[in-house]
Amino acid sequence: MAETQILGATAVDERVRRVPLVQRLVLQPALGSAAGFVLLVIFFAFAASGSGMFRPDGIVNWLEVSGELGLIAIAAALLMIAGEFDLSIGSMIGFSGMVVAIPSVYWGVPVWGSILIALACATALGLLNGYLVVRTGLPSFIVTLAFLYILRGLTLAFSILFTGRTVVSGVNNLDQGDPVAALFGGHVLAPLFRLLAGAGLIATYKDGSPTVPGIPSVVAWWLVLAVIFHLVLTRTRLGNHIFASGGDANAARNLGVPVARVKMLLFATTALCAAIYGINQVIEFGSASADRGLNQEFEAIIAAVIGGSLLTGGYGSVIGACFGALIFGVTEQGIYFANWPSDWFRVFLGTMLLIAVLFNSFIRRRAMGGRG
Repeated sequence: MAETQILGATAVDERVRRVPLVQRLVLQPALGSAAGFVLLVIFFAFAASGSGMFRPDGIVNWLEVSGELGLIAIAAALLMIAGEFDLSIGSMIGFSGMVVAIPSVYWGVPVWGSILIALACATALGLLNGYLVVRTGLPSFIVTLAFLYILRGLTLAFSILFTGRTVVSGVNNLDQGDPVAALFGGHVLAPLFRLLAGAGLIATYKDGSPTVPGIPSVVAWWLVLAVIFHLVLTRTRLGNHIFASGGDANAARNLGVPVARVKMLLFATTALCAAIYGINQVIEFGSASADRGLNQEFEAIIAAVIGGSLLTGGYGSVIGACFGALIFGVTEQGIYFANWPSDWFRVFLGTMLLIAVLFNSFIRRRAMGGRG
């Protein structure tokens, strides 16, 4: 029971004392990013009014930008919660795209086969990243920084060696009817959107086709993986192990948590999400480019930090990373729809990062019982 009798009086057991609702909300990692997203939507509803930013086609535009970043941000957030970083995410995007394009266009490998090869290579390289980190004790920042350059260099070298160019096109001529390629690129729920267009709920072109053909596949991948990762983090033993590995790895090991395996799994997951992103781009645009994914490792980390993940590990959420990605997408497209100079986007992004770090530090002190 939550109460004990002491000399005829009733006292509340401190171990089961209820935390006030407001305090519980304040301690949620996603609170700051969720509030920031709502404020941004309200702000751009006025700043970009009449531009179509919040019409169905405008919403799809910033959702697609958010989905691309969110796909790697949720994986980066999990890894940060476990106390590690992966700076090779962006390079993995370009590398995976080339692994799909070169075998398909130049070697006659079916697109589905090239996709499976790319996913397998990404997983193996992610495991190698994790293995080097946990076995050598080197900071993940250093190990993955090395892989950032290794993968980017391999992407450039292989593309020039086998094709003589840094952009490989023609995939769109080979993926028609491919069952695996259909899962990447394009749109989902297209029949529903045609039905909505027929009912006059969505604008149409002159030929009667809807201006919004469906939900971009990268957004669908993002939402599905976000739900899965959120449930894993909050409802499973593995989720507890992730938090424990980032909070205090030595204490976690003493309690029987397989810290090394958890971290290797998360490095593989991060690489796999980057590969999914890269494959989506190849199928969507019909080509691969050696410079794709440039600097997106930093954007993923920024989205995770804005979403409440601490740089020191042990604290964060998948939902927060999703809101961080939404903030990114709304801001980038909002500046475009408001006809402002695009240079201000980076200024805003850096400011948001600084504010998020300060806010998360304050929340961390409150969570630890300190005074802010």
